[in-house]
Amino acid sequence: MTSPANPGAHQQALDAFKDILGAEHVLTAEHTTAPYSKGYRFGGGPLLAVLRPTTLVQMWKVLQVCVNHNFMVIPQASNTGLTGGSGPGFQDYDRPIVLMSTHLINQVHLINDAHEAISLAGATLTHLTEELTPHGREPHSVIGSTSIGASVIGGIANNSGGSQIRKGPAFTREAIYARVTVEGKVELVNHLGIALGDDPEVALDKLQRGDWSPADVTPAPEDTSETEYAEHLRKVEPTPARYNANPKYLFEASGSAGKILIFAVRTRTYPLEKNPTTFYIGTHTPQELEGIRRLFLSADMPLPIAAEYMGRTAFDLAEKYGKDTYVFLKHLSPKVQTRMFAFKTWANGVFGKVPGIGPTFADTVSQRAFDLLPSQLPARLLDYRNRFEHHLQLTVSAAQAAESEAMLKAFFGQEGHTGDFFICTADEAKSATLNRFGAASAATRYASMKRKELGELIPIDVALRRDDWDWLEVLPPEIADQLDTAAYYGHFFCHVMHQDYVAKKGVDPHKLHDDIQELLEARGAKLPAEHNYGRLYRMPEAMVEHFKELDPTNTFNAGIGGTSPKRDWA
Repeated sequence: MTSPANPGAHQQALDAFKDILGAEHVLTAEHTTAPYSKGYRFGGGPLLAVLRPTTLVQMWKVLQVCVNHNFMVIPQASNTGLTGGSGPGFQDYDRPIVLMSTHLINQVHLINDAHEAISLAGATLTHLTEELTPHGREPHSVIGSTSIGASVIGGIANNSGGSQIRKGPAFTREAIYARVTVEGKVELVNHLGIALGDDPEVALDKLQRGDWSPADVTPAPEDTSETEYAEHLRKVEPTPARYNANPKYLFEASGSAGKILIFAVRTRTYPLEKNPTTFYIGTHTPQELEGIRRLFLSADMPLPIAAEYMGRTAFDLAEKYGKDTYVFLKHLSPKVQTRMFAFKTWANGVFGKVPGIGPTFADTVSQRAFDLLPSQLPARLLDYRNRFEHHLQLTVSAAQAAESEAMLKAFFGQEGHTGDFFICTADEAKSATLNRFGAASAATRYASMKRKELGELIPIDVALRRDDWDWLEVLPPEIADQLDTAAYYGHFFCHVMHQDYVAKKGVDPHKLHDDIQELLEARGAKLPAEHNYGRLYRMPEAMVEHFKELDPTNTFNAGIGGTSPKRDWA
C-alpha cells in the first residue's frame, strides 16, 4: 500500500514530468505501467507513474522533481531480474512510487581501442556485444540474460556472475551516478575516470554525446582473458566463491541493487574466444562431476571458459516448456528475440485482465503450438539425457582442447567411474547452451501453466562452499513431500546453483523457501548468489548498513531484501 493520495501535489509533479519528458513518456494508466511494475517472476505493486527519459539530463531533472515531492524512486533498465528487485512489491510504503525506466538510453561508447566500454543507463548486453564483435572483443556476459535483453548496468547492480568462469561477478569501480545525501540533496558522483566538468547537466550531456578527448580518459587496465577471480576460484576452500553479500564485490554501482541512480558504467572488455571446444559430459553420480571440477581447477593451464550443470529434471523441463524459447534463441537475431520477449510480456499483461483467460495467455498459445513440434535437440544430447542423470557442458579455449580431452579420457578410464563424454559439433554446442539457459524460463512456465493444480514456484539462487563434495542437495522427506518438482542447474565450477522448486497445492511457499534456505545455510552456503535480494531474500545486517551508506534517506528502491519501505529507514 502507499500513503494517502495528495492529488494536487501529485498532479504538479506529473505536470513537471511531462514538461521535461513529453506526455508520451509519462505513463500513469495501469495497463501501461503493468509491464514495468511486474517482474519476470515477482512484483506488480502500485505505481504513481512510469517515467521513460531519453537523455541522461532528463534523468537528472526528473530525479530532482521526485526528491522535491518526496517520492520513492525505482530505477529500472530492462526488468529482466528474477527476484522482483526492479519493481515495486506489496509492502507498507509511505510514499508514492515512481519507476524510472532507462531502456531508451541505450548508447555505448568504446574507449581505449575497445578494451573498455562506457555503457549508458539502458544499454543492453545485446547492443554491447554487437558493438564489440567487429573489434574482436566480447563483454563480461555472452549468453543467458543477454538473450532476453538484460542491461549492462543491471548486471553490475546485481553482481551477476553468469557462466564465465574466468571473469567472475560483473563488477566495476568506475561509474557515474546520482545519490541523495542525508540532507536530502541530489548530488552527482563521477568516478568514471573521464573528465566531464563540474556542472551536472553539462557533464551528463557530454557523456551521452561522447564529447571528450582521449586525454580526458584514464588508461585501460592490462588486457587479459581472466580476472583475479580465476585464481580465487582455484582455491578449494570451505567458503563460497561468489555471492551477493561478499564485500569484495560491493562498491558504489557494483551490487547497488537500485539504491542509487546510475547514469553509466565503465567496464573492461575481453578478447573474443575463437573456435572454442565444448565437451558434453554425462554421469550417474554428482561426485564424478565434482572430481572433474577439481581436476580442471588444479590443472596447470588456463581455466575453462564455462562449465554448466544440468540435472535430468531441468533438462526435461527445458526441452518441453522451453522449446519455443530454444527455437527463438537459435534462429532469430538478438533484436528480434528482445522484441518477442517484450511482446509476450505485453500480451500476458493485456489478456491477463480478461475474465476467463488469465495471466499466461501468450505462454499458453506458444506452448500449445510448439507442443506440436518434435524435439528440437540434437540426437546425441537426447541420448545422454536417457543414459545419464547428471550433465555438464564444459567449454575450453582451442589451445586447451587436446589436453582437456586427454584429461577427460584418463578420468573416465579410472576404475569405478561410470560417466562418458563427447566433443560437440558447433550445432550441438549451441543447442546444449540454449537448452541449459532455457531452464529458468521453463520452470517459470511450468508453474504458471499448472497454477490451478499446483502451488507456487520457489526459486533458490545459492552459492555453495567451494570444497563441498556433496554439492547436490538431498532434501529431507518433510520438505521433499511438499514438492511436485525440483530442478537443479547452475554455474558448476563456481558452485553457484539455481534450484527451482514447484510446491504442491496448499503449501506455504514462504515458509518452504525459508526452510530450504535454512538447510543450505547450515551447510555453509550463501544466498542469494547472483540474482540479488529483491523481494525474495532477507538481507544480512552488514548489507543493510552498506545500503544505508549508499542511500541514507531510503529514496531509492525502498523495501528490498526485507528492509524498511519507509523514508529514512523508519
